[in-house]
Amino acid sequence: MSNPVYGKKAATSRKRENFPAALWLLIVGLIMFLVWAPFQAGLFNGLVQNFEGPIYWSVFIGGILALVWVWAYFKKFRLEDQRDWTAVWVLLIPVTYCLALISAASHYFAMNAVLIQCLYAIIFVIGLYVLQNKRANAIIETSLICVSYLIVLFGLFNWLGQGRTVSALVGWFTKTVIGGQYNQAVWVDANGPRLASVFQYPNTYAAYLMAFLFVAVFAITRSTKWYVQVIHAFMLVPIILSLLLTLSRGGLVFLPVVFILLLLFLKPAKQILWIIYVLISGVATLVISKPVTELGQQFHLGQINNPAKGWGYVLAASIIVALLAWVIQRYVSPWLDQITERWASKKLGGLWLPVVSVLASVVLVALLLGTNLKHVLPGNIGDRLENINFQQHSVLERFTFYKDAVKVIKDYPVLGAGGGAWASIYEKYQNNPYSSRQAHSFAMQYLVEVGLLGFIVLFAGIGFIFYKYIRGYFKSGEAQRNSYFVYFIIVLSILIHSLMDFNMSYVFIGVLVFLGLGGMSAAMDAQPVKRLSLKGSTARVLYSGVIVISSLLLIFTSIRYVQANNALQKGQELMATSSNFQEIQTPFAQALNKRKNHPTAVLNYNVLLRSAYEQTQEEAFYTQNLSLLTSALKQEPFDKNLYAQLATLYKSKGEYAKAYDVLKDNASRYAYDQNWYEQLIVESYELGYQSLGSGAVEEKEKYFFSGLQAFDHVVQGVEHLKTLPKGQLQGNPFAVTMNMALHAGKMQYMMGDPAEAAAIFRQGLPQDFSDPNNREIVRWYLAALQVSGGSDQAIYDQLIQADPGEKASIDQIAQLTF
Repeated sequence: MSNPVYGKKAATSRKRENFPAALWLLIVGLIMFLVWAPFQAGLFNGLVQNFEGPIYWSVFIGGILALVWVWAYFKKFRLEDQRDWTAVWVLLIPVTYCLALISAASHYFAMNAVLIQCLYAIIFVIGLYVLQNKRANAIIETSLICVSYLIVLFGLFNWLGQGRTVSALVGWFTKTVIGGQYNQAVWVDANGPRLASVFQYPNTYAAYLMAFLFVAVFAITRSTKWYVQVIHAFMLVPIILSLLLTLSRGGLVFLPVVFILLLLFLKPAKQILWIIYVLISGVATLVISKPVTELGQQFHLGQINNPAKGWGYVLAASIIVALLAWVIQRYVSPWLDQITERWASKKLGGLWLPVVSVLASVVLVALLLGTNLKHVLPGNIGDRLENINFQQHSVLERFTFYKDAVKVIKDYPVLGAGGGAWASIYEKYQNNPYSSRQAHSFAMQYLVEVGLLGFIVLFAGIGFIFYKYIRGYFKSGEAQRNSYFVYFIIVLSILIHSLMDFNMSYVFIGVLVFLGLGGMSAAMDAQPVKRLSLKGSTARVLYSGVIVISSLLLIFTSIRYVQANNALQKGQELMATSSNFQEIQTPFAQALNKRKNHPTAVLNYNVLLRSAYEQTQEEAFYTQNLSLLTSALKQEPFDKNLYAQLATLYKSKGEYAKAYDVLKDNASRYAYDQNWYEQLIVESYELGYQSLGSGAVEEKEKYFFSGLQAFDHVVQGVEHLKTLPKGQLQGNPFAVTMNMALHAGKMQYMMGDPAEAAAIFRQGLPQDFSDPNNREIVRWYLAALQVSGGSDQAIYDQLIQADPGEKASIDQIAQLTF
């Protein structure tokens, strides 16, 4: 009969476990990683070169940790119970990403995603087994909380003017410190300064703060040591203050949701304590929020030099809350346990306070949004709260992302379009010309990347872990419940917030989630799986073999990717400082040797080769460049920059028809790229006009027809954008430009339809006729009207007033025959 983790017998067995050197090494390595990782911009998978180096190093570290895990657990590993088999389940996640390589929209991004998912699997397995050890669990949990408090303080130091000081402390191990300052620890956008701390993105920081706010409250109520209670209580005000300073509406919306869900897991006495601590620290934070917010805003807007006195407010409020927490835990908590004992014994006794909390949250939101109570908050925070509604632009834009993601999923339903697919492919499916390389929803982005198969694998496993954890939680005693609840808080908080944001694109956040899932799995009862159980030796060899081989591949691959990244950076630096072709070429060639078809390396090398060709006209440079670009496009079929460079290369050799083919064949991939369609229309006209001059009528009609089709696409797109909801922003410019109308109108005129041509010209008429370049479309417009029997006296008078000689030009155009 298996022994459950929950219960006295399991706890005793853990105490008797040895704590070997390998386990110490594994724990220390994991803690060092958890300290290093957040200061690398949270290991943001931003799908640009600048963020990639630290991610590859994290994969390298993960591979090393996996080998240490095999060393520590080889003799102990079994595949006998449900908990053990979660270690097999997690390996299926990177497998689904490998399968998605088959239909990947970007092989480059997809391979990066495979590495990241392998890291998550390693972290889960380490958490699953290490956290079963009581002492190891305590060390890891304490380290996680300490790191979170450091991040909170780091953010506030940046907000209150000591950014350079704290940046100097971390600058030796992170390149995110630029010019002595951690980059974008404080955002400044249209809403004013916003706190982002290490993540460079306020909304993800808000999700992180929300998770560790509840961790801190839980830690206060769990601990029996007064100084531990005081430390955690002291951090409540800095955490809530930081949450307000992010100006994250999502954080404020999801905060009560997660809070109420967590209350369901607590006894009435603990529920009351949680509510008390959140209220006390919340009120204390509101009292100081205005001066602290205004000091930070004035500093980051350059209005004052030193906002450090804000620390006086923060420290005073934090000390008061810490002292109150000590008093409450010392005197009130035991009393609450006594008076709620009968209440807690009732079957549904724990539901009343969550229900009341729901009602209280609704009332509080109504007061904040509908009364002058919002003026208690600093101005920009109150304004952000006031704008929370379903017609607000960020909400409407997110719903648009999700609808567009469904379009992608319909085309890639089973295996998905590969890791990083959304960034590569969204322009083909977008409803309007927004720019967003993230789908702003972990679930939707995951479906895009690995399809239904990968989605089912991930969320079926997560659902099973949640089910087993919650079931075991309510069957266990108080002490056992407290052992792993921190991991549940972290996972629940982050995943719920990630429903409407891209927190999981931060590898550090993903590491926290998978470490938390490992901790939750460690708490599961060890229920045997008789049908799937394997002999210890067989399971040990098979599983450890997979881990060792995978780890060695990860280590080897990550090293090569780091080398490629470093060579690319060196080449980029040389392009700015050197004029020696061979010197500049060498690092780019090295980068491509380490990682074939690296898109950024290809783009940079292409610029070098094209420049050499244009200067020397040597065919070898052209041929090499053409091969470079076409090879890369086979693996990056949606990379707009590669297509643009290919078209430019063709033009450099005078192969305009090939450049036109690139524009035409890929126009559907960039449905709202105004510049792309303008180029296509202009190229269609130029090639059609050349065909007209040489008497190639069919060629002329082909080019003119495609150009007019492109123009019609733009017109229809502009009409569609007029239907967007009032609160939704259009995004990037997308309109009929004068250049589009001029060339499309000319094509229509030369096709023998002057009336339709006049209608097209009219869409691009300028306001200023004094500029000679603007007058060309006006004269064509008036000539088309003249030939079709129409007139526009007002426009004619303005043109003649600007230049009387235009009358002859109009007559000359009107007499042309095609």
